Amino acid sequence: MPRLAVENIRSDSVGFHSDSGQIRVFSYDRAAVTPGIVHLGIGAFHRAHMAVYIDDILAQNPGWGIIGASLRRPGTREALAPQDFLYTLAVRDASGTRCRIVGSVLDVLDANMQRRQLLDIMAHSSIRIVSLTVTEKGYCHDPATGELDTGHPDIRHDLDHPGDPVSAPGIIVQAIEMRRKSGVVPFAVMSCDNLPSNGETTRRIVTRFAELYDPQLAGYIAKNVAFPGTMVDRIVPATTDADRQMVKEIAGLDDAWPVVTEPFTQWVIEDRFPQGRPPFEAVGAQMVSDVEPFERMKLRMLNGSHSTMAYLGYLAGYQYVSEAIADPVIHKLVHGLMTEEVMPVLPMPRADLERYRDQLLERFANPALKHRTWQIAMDGSQKLPQRLLGTVRDRLAKGQGIQRLALGVAAWMRYVTGIGEKGDPIEVRDPLAARLGEIAEASGRDASRLASAFLCVSEVFGTDLPANAAFRDTVTGHLESLLAKGALETARAVG
Repeated sequence: MPRLAVENIRSDSVGFHSDSGQIRVFSYDRAAVTPGIVHLGIGAFHRAHMAVYIDDILAQNPGWGIIGASLRRPGTREALAPQDFLYTLAVRDASGTRCRIVGSVLDVLDANMQRRQLLDIMAHSSIRIVSLTVTEKGYCHDPATGELDTGHPDIRHDLDHPGDPVSAPGIIVQAIEMRRKSGVVPFAVMSCDNLPSNGETTRRIVTRFAELYDPQLAGYIAKNVAFPGTMVDRIVPATTDADRQMVKEIAGLDDAWPVVTEPFTQWVIEDRFPQGRPPFEAVGAQMVSDVEPFERMKLRMLNGSHSTMAYLGYLAGYQYVSEAIADPVIHKLVHGLMTEEVMPVLPMPRADLERYRDQLLERFANPALKHRTWQIAMDGSQKLPQRLLGTVRDRLAKGQGIQRLALGVAAWMRYVTGIGEKGDPIEVRDPLAARLGEIAEASGRDASRLASAFLCVSEVFGTDLPANAAFRDTVTGHLESLLAKGALETARAVG
């Protein structure tokens, strides 16, 4: 079977037909596209979200092609380079699968082997936006405070070797410094990660790094660099071999790394791009002056529900989100979590929140989207502060209940003990996995000791929540029930 590559597809406004149906293909002359964006952290989410918006834009504005960079592993470059960095986007729901070939990514660099090339490209005047999806842990920050972790090994390395940075903050600051020295105006830095106030958080982290490196450069960044905030929303499971086979059968082409996603997509962007931007609004993005209300809604409703479902669902034996939400016990809990605990502390019209809640429940139930609970459960120590604990703090401040939120936290604690309900080992993927495992081993199955020890992880809980008796007691009670009765019985009791 031929490999996905430029010579094996026909670009036009219609697409091409395989034996299994029509495949949509980009309609622009890819040879005429020039790069305007560098994207750090080019994983599945970016290729199913921002790269698709840009793919739609390039038909009328060919100056906004994307140069991607992988900061950790070379897998994306190795998969996409032989196919001219093209890939298939497969949109799936209960009615079937619709495929398109995306051409907006012009190159993918392996930052470990091509760091100088990456910095040189970022320093070029044609690059007007540097965007990021490096996940929460890629910011090298303290999730509980949102501040740069100056003790992080990558940050220490970059401060000692500023010309050879390995972290996202270090790479961005070095590229800005190169532009400043050569008289090139700086690019805008646009985070597309699930961080609270992601634009402001990124600004704070980058500026702090620069301050430690060169206070004068920090002042230049504070005065001249824009950090627009965004809210991104699309569910993108990890690609499996079954997905590759499915795409091969539909497209008649061998794609090493397709991306599978849902029909729903949303992108809200603060309109702050001093050097210009693509016409995002022309392809469905929403340009606003303040993204924070949308971002908070998404982080706390979608992501908070996702994490709660992931831990409870995995412990209950559900491999996929669609299976977990189909369980009436978990469905009721998630509905109540959003309706009774999250929505009342969000600054959005109630009708909008109810509509979003109902959309989420429908999206979670999509049987064609094989979103693994284990995948969502990864990196929980980095995710809990913004997904669940922000809402916890808001409700505690108002003297309101936190039963369902606390259950999500307790389920994380139960999950990171590394032992399932049937005594099976859990592969815990988390930057703090070793430390969490030591806590679990030392505490055994004593809920009070476990909860107290986990609550001392200040990177997750700060210092305020462990001192709050209502939070501590509620989490401990749920953890005791999870250990004694299991996930479903505990969730049923909470309701």
